[in-house]
Amino acid sequence: MTNHSTEIMNQATQDFIRQHQDEDVRQLAFLGSKYPEVNMPFALDQIRGRKMAHVKLPRWASIEGIIYPPHISMEQCSSEQTALYKAELAARLLGLSVSSSENEKECDKASNSHFSKICEFASEGAVDSEFAQNEDTCKKQQILTECDKYVNKSKEKPNEEDFSEEIEFVDLTGGFGVDFSYIASRLGVKSMYVERQAHLCEAAKENFERLGLKNVSVKNGDGIEVLHSFHSKKNAASDTFGITEEQSQSLLKTNFGLKLIFIDPARRDDAGNKVVSLKDCTPDVTVLQEEMLSKADYVIIKLSPMLDWHRAVSELSHVREVHIVSVNNECKELLLVLFARNMGMNMVSGTDLGAKHDENLRIFCINDSQSFVCDETEMASSAVKIASPDKIVSSSVKAVKKVSSDRITSPALDEMPYLYEPNASLMKAGCFGVLSERYDAKMLSKNSHLFVSEDPVEAFPGRAFRIIAVSSFNKKELKRQLSGITKANIATRNFPLSVAELRKRLKLKDGGETYIFATTLSDESHVLVICERGI
Repeated sequence: MTNHSTEIMNQATQDFIRQHQDEDVRQLAFLGSKYPEVNMPFALDQIRGRKMAHVKLPRWASIEGIIYPPHISMEQCSSEQTALYKAELAARLLGLSVSSSENEKECDKASNSHFSKICEFASEGAVDSEFAQNEDTCKKQQILTECDKYVNKSKEKPNEEDFSEEIEFVDLTGGFGVDFSYIASRLGVKSMYVERQAHLCEAAKENFERLGLKNVSVKNGDGIEVLHSFHSKKNAASDTFGITEEQSQSLLKTNFGLKLIFIDPARRDDAGNKVVSLKDCTPDVTVLQEEMLSKADYVIIKLSPMLDWHRAVSELSHVREVHIVSVNNECKELLLVLFARNMGMNMVSGTDLGAKHDENLRIFCINDSQSFVCDETEMASSAVKIASPDKIVSSSVKAVKKVSSDRITSPALDEMPYLYEPNASLMKAGCFGVLSERYDAKMLSKNSHLFVSEDPVEAFPGRAFRIIAVSSFNKKELKRQLSGITKANIATRNFPLSVAELRKRLKLKDGGETYIFATTLSDESHVLVICERGI
């Protein structure tokens, strides 16, 4: 593995990176013999990393001298959008106000705009260098420490010797340091980054300095050992206030000691295979959870979106929030928030030391600007409403209504003319009953995960469509309903054919303004629901 020590960032390497930063790294790899003074593996990592950062981390890409890790680490690190979400989540948990002032509202507005831009990058695969390099835009973000409110003004460089008892936030699995930098910046408290790999620590020190982070400590070591070194809040309360052990139990949420632990366990075994259970992750958070909560008010665990969140919750004892985070309708992260049930109340004085927390597990489904929140009680008590097939498509093929020059539809479409596709986070959460009841929408069938409604639902968390026709697979009906359509966006939901197979059968190219959902209704009939975007 390439050593990312700043010692190898000699002048020749810096010049090479600057001169070739926009070129194809595959071609540059053949120039090693031509530039003997250049550390070519390192230089290629930097050029490749900066290109990825323009899309994934625009703020980082706008700053000269950021040290990027090898390609695999860049692929696995958080995007700016997901890191910002975690930063705001941490701020909420610790009771920091969100958008309480006009300045903060301006920052929020800029951030939302920024999120949209990131999504455009992701969908188009393009780089808008002008935006990425716009310092004025970057300074408006609630990130990376331009706001005095969130950042301590001390000028010392990150130094692992300067902290100890004063640490309030620790990232036990620092990695490239993206999540840590955004959370630490937003919280504005003394924070510690912990990472076992020395080269990542060296890069982190340089990067945090360039990003303007203050009061951060970089620790090269094992996260579990570092966790062991922190005092439990119970013992700290007893030592500090001279109170009994019983009384100290009520002081777990205080203004001293750790407030937040962030941990991102490795989700592969020694052979590199993905694991499906928390117990198989490294470190095993099921074993560490009690110790972490004895030393910090809150714990945020970052997991793969592929893990079953129900199983993950069952393997832990103190999960109070589940966050499923998607970007551009693709699930990126699963976050579990842990805290003790008795947190928020000082039992000695009877005063509230912080926000009280509901006993029910809360599920947050996030996709870009869309947010949907429910709890386990609502999920358990909500039932999915199933649309009757005769409300979707008539049993008669008699033409009764003209939709276009050649397309006809049944009168039943007048009853259920709107179709909705939940976003990826909601699909992962599985809270279909809540969706059905909140929006008075019905699923086409139990396993279709497509909803229809009589009236338009403006705020549905997903994509909305207007149904223009519903067709069976009768050849004559298909020909009539697809007349004039040469391109379409096709999706299958609970359907026996794949998209590729269906597209070949229908002889339609990809794209265009038409959307076709192939699905199975509750009476087991197969239909094509032909739609246009918007309601």
